[in-house]
Amino acid sequence: MTNPWSRTIATDTAIGRRPAPAPWCLSPWHVLWLCLLLGCAQLAWAAPVAGIVVRLSGPLLAKKANGAVKILALKSEVENGDTLVTEKNTYAMVKFIDNSEITLRPGSTMTIENFSFAADRPEGDAATFNLVKGGLRSVTGLLGKRSKEKFEMKTPAATIGIRGTTFIAEFVAPPDGAAPALPSGAQPARPPGLYVQVLDGMIFVANGAGGAAFNAGQFGYVPGITRPPQLLPANPGIQFTPPVKFNSPIGPGDSGPGSAAPNSVDCEVR
Repeated sequence: MTNPWSRTIATDTAIGRRPAPAPWCLSPWHVLWLCLLLGCAQLAWAAPVAGIVVRLSGPLLAKKANGAVKILALKSEVENGDTLVTEKNTYAMVKFIDNSEITLRPGSTMTIENFSFAADRPEGDAATFNLVKGGLRSVTGLLGKRSKEKFEMKTPAATIGIRGTTFIAEFVAPPDGAAPALPSGAQPARPPGLYVQVLDGMIFVANGAGGAAFNAGQFGYVPGITRPPQLLPANPGIQFTPPVKFNSPIGPGDSGPGSAAPNSVDCEVR
């Protein structure tokens, strides 16, 4: 018996008809569009940039929301959702897109929970941070000047709001286990809790137990989440002494003395 399929193939060849392509074959245009779609999807998933590292005196890590860890350098971008961690000798200053600044002291951990700023959309302003441990100095930018109520610095003891401010906050965590014996002549450690110092303007510190305002030149203390803030008569031992270069002005596009080369890259660990 003659195979009918062989007759069809022979006829197609005879009249010059091109065989149909396999259904799994993709043209170059299909491949290009697929690559573009994948690239756009990756951009859509990337967290918005919140600021850039402009001063750095040691190792600085950024723990990403997806679990990745980056070692940051000068000019590195920081994003929404990043948890910034400074090593024991590291001061790090981040300049945010509204020109506000946060300088982390050594041994600190802070999460950028939500930062959103557009010059022409004040209704979208948001600045929520979480100081998990350690200390920082915060300088208000454009967002804090026009949308003071949108700024929150959370801590384990209380939340700090601003009124056009430069302030220092330190959270002293409770000790793990029994406290070691102090060397002869050493000063005892400060009690656990949140300590604040206002350098300019005013802050409002609040938790479930109450709230209090602190003005320039004042110091405050919150023992814990169940205790209200209290005014202190003098500096309780807040020390914030970054390198001298951290106090020098930052010009447009300047990352300060000792800035990294333009081709510097972050190191990512997964």
